[in-house]
Amino acid sequence: MRVAFAGKGGSGKTTLSALFARQLARSGAPVLAVDGDINQHLSEALDPAAGAPRFTAPPLAAHLGDIKDLLRGTNPRIASREAMVKTTPPGRGSRLLRLLGDDDLHTRHVQRVGGVPLMVTGEFDDSDLGVACYHSKLGAVELYLSHLVDGPGEYLVMDMTAGADAFASGLFTRFDMTFLVAEPTRKGVSVYRQYRDHAREFGIPLAVVGNKVTGEDDLLFLKEEVGDDLLTHLALSPWVRSAERGRPQGELEEPNRHALNVLRETVDAREKNWPVLHRHAVEFHLRNARSWADKATGRDLATQVDPEFVPGPTSLT
Repeated sequence: MRVAFAGKGGSGKTTLSALFARQLARSGAPVLAVDGDINQHLSEALDPAAGAPRFTAPPLAAHLGDIKDLLRGTNPRIASREAMVKTTPPGRGSRLLRLLGDDDLHTRHVQRVGGVPLMVTGEFDDSDLGVACYHSKLGAVELYLSHLVDGPGEYLVMDMTAGADAFASGLFTRFDMTFLVAEPTRKGVSVYRQYRDHAREFGIPLAVVGNKVTGEDDLLFLKEEVGDDLLTHLALSPWVRSAERGRPQGELEEPNRHALNVLRETVDAREKNWPVLHRHAVEFHLRNARSWADKATGRDLATQVDPEFVPGPTSLT
């Protein structure tokens, strides 16, 4: 199952992404964490101890061309890497991937951090200023998710870019469950309203996770603002504060561990819907083709859609 953590900058979505991924890994579940935020801090959150080894695997964005070559495989609808855009959906002949499979992409880009396999999209650096949009960095992970066939009991956990920027591509439709992290403040719930409307438009499952809750007043505020979308909450955590200082002390508090269990139960209760995931991928590909990609590539990219193909476990064979 694919799980996204979204929310306002500073809401704690990176922290919750790391806590959830660590808990899954400790349980023995196959899990891959993906840092898709413009500020790449998931590695530090996964292993907060001072002096922890640095993440050194190359970002996905640095090898986009190679990733395109790998994923297009022998698909006759995709003539070259230049003809492949971030929304190009898989078809017959495309290379489909298993989570943490024995392939060049996972071998090159995944590194274990704090016991969790991690890969990153890439930072927005000085060379990008004025010439690139940050969402160009997300093209590789968008292609990765479109070509990923994750199996039962496997988890991908992605820390999304902050705020409404998450809607600037079709990436937000690629997940089985999205958790919107919200602090008990007016600003904290503002992104929720934007995400809720987009989620309803596309039928994206969404639940709100309150964070940094200090008492009943905070919890009541969240309930009044988000209603039944509030799934659970985490209390303001001394353990998280010590971890953010590079000196984690003891273990995460029991009520907060319980909240993480609620998240997992919610994810596990969902059923994978391959036709819907693929339909969203195709829909956004056709949108992009009409708005800019046909002109940019000089091709009719609608022809890349294979009408007789839907990814899923049977397509691996």
